[in-house]
Amino acid sequence: MKRTRFGRTALAMAALAATATACGDDGTGATGGGGDDGSLTVWLMDGSAPESWVAELNEAFEREHGVEVTVEIQQWDGIQDRLTTALSEDGTVDVLEIGNTQTVGYAATGGLTPLDAHLAGQPWNDAMRSSAEVDGTLYAAPWYGANRVVIYDRSIWAEAGAEVPATREEWIDALEAIEENTDAEPIYLPGQSYYVLGGFIADEGGDFAVADGDGWRGALDTPAGRAGMDFYAELQAFSTSPTDNDEASPQQSTEVIPNQEVASWIGLGWEAAGAAAAIEERGGEADFGYFPIPGTTAERPGHVFMGGSNLAVSERAGNREMAVKWLRMATSREWAQRFVDALDGGVVPARTDVTAEPAPGSFAEAMVRSADVGWLPPLTTGWANVETEPNPIKELMTAALDGGDYAEAAEAADDEITTRINRE
Repeated sequence: MKRTRFGRTALAMAALAATATACGDDGTGATGGGGDDGSLTVWLMDGSAPESWVAELNEAFEREHGVEVTVEIQQWDGIQDRLTTALSEDGTVDVLEIGNTQTVGYAATGGLTPLDAHLAGQPWNDAMRSSAEVDGTLYAAPWYGANRVVIYDRSIWAEAGAEVPATREEWIDALEAIEENTDAEPIYLPGQSYYVLGGFIADEGGDFAVADGDGWRGALDTPAGRAGMDFYAELQAFSTSPTDNDEASPQQSTEVIPNQEVASWIGLGWEAAGAAAAIEERGGEADFGYFPIPGTTAERPGHVFMGGSNLAVSERAGNREMAVKWLRMATSREWAQRFVDALDGGVVPARTDVTAEPAPGSFAEAMVRSADVGWLPPLTTGWANVETEPNPIKELMTAALDGGDYAEAAEAADDEITTRINRE
C-alpha cells in the first residue's frame, strides 16, 4: 500500500499504543541479513508492534525451536525499494511485513513463498484474506487492519441538538442541524479523499475498476459510481474545503482541525490523536466522539477502506522452514489475541476468532464496528499505476464537485484507469 496514504496511517494507529524496538536497526532499516539454521531475520515496519509483544513472541519461539530471532525495524521512507532489493537477493530477510495492497505485486514477481500448505483453514477476515491471495493462492498471512471513522466535536453537536447517525439520511440531518444552529463547519471533507469515495461506491455495489477478461477496466461511469459521487458531493457541500485538495494537503488533523471550528471530519486513529495533541498545544481541550461511517441503512455501517499489513516469507529466505514456523506462531490465535490486547483493541483483528474489546466510546470501538464491511481497491499489480499523480479518480472528483458533466469526466477517468491498471 502507498506510504503516503493508508499504509503509513494504519501502522501509526498501532503506534499510539506502543513504540516498537528491536536489535540491529541503524535508523534506515538497511541492516543485517537473513537467517541460517540457528537464526532468523524479521523485518517489521516502524510503529507496527508493541515492544513487549515482539519480545515475548521471540522468547517463546526461541525456547521452542532453539532459533535466535533478530527483528529489524524498517522506516517507511524508501521501503518499497528496500523490499524489492531484499526479495531479489538470497538470505537478506526471512519474514517481512508488507502493506496489504502491496502484497499482490510482490507475490506476482515471485518474491514470496506460497503459504497455503502451512496456513490452511485459518479463520481470516474476508477483506484481509483477499489482500494476501493471488489467483486463489495465499502468499501472506493477514496481520491486522485499521480504517477511518467519523470524528466529531461533542460540544458542537450538543449545541446543535444533532444526534449520532446510523444512516446516511440521519447523517445529512445532523449536518443540517449543525449548519442551522451553530457557526461551525458541519464537516471538513477535502475534495479528493478518494478512499472515502471508494467506500460510498462500494455501498452501491460498485468499485473503481472491475475484472474484464484477462485484464481490468475502469468502472466509474456506472450507476454505482455516479451514486457514490453524488453522496460524496452532498457531504462535501457542507465543507469549506477546496475541491482540489486531499486529506494530506493540507494535513487535516494538524493544519485544519486545530485552527478552525469544525464539527466533524473523517479520519484515522493517528489523526484523531494528532488533532487532540495540537489542540492541547494551543491551550484547548479536544472533546472528540466517534462513530462508524453510516451506511445506506441502519443494518450495517458504510464500507471503509481496510488498510493494514500482512506478514510474508521471502522466497529467498535463508531459513524458510523456521520463517514459516515464526509466521505461523505470530499469527496464531494465541499470539494474535495477545497482539490485539497489547494495543487495547486499537486495530481490527485479522482473525475472526480473536476478540477486540476497545474502550467504550473510543476511536477503536467505532473502527472495529466497521470490520465486517472492510473494502479494498482492485488487488492487482497495476493498481499502483492508478494511484500515481495525477490520479484520475481525484481529477474526476474535482471535476464533478466543480459542476462538470459526471459522465464525461467519468468516461475519461475510466479510460485512464484502464490504461494504467493493465500496465505492468
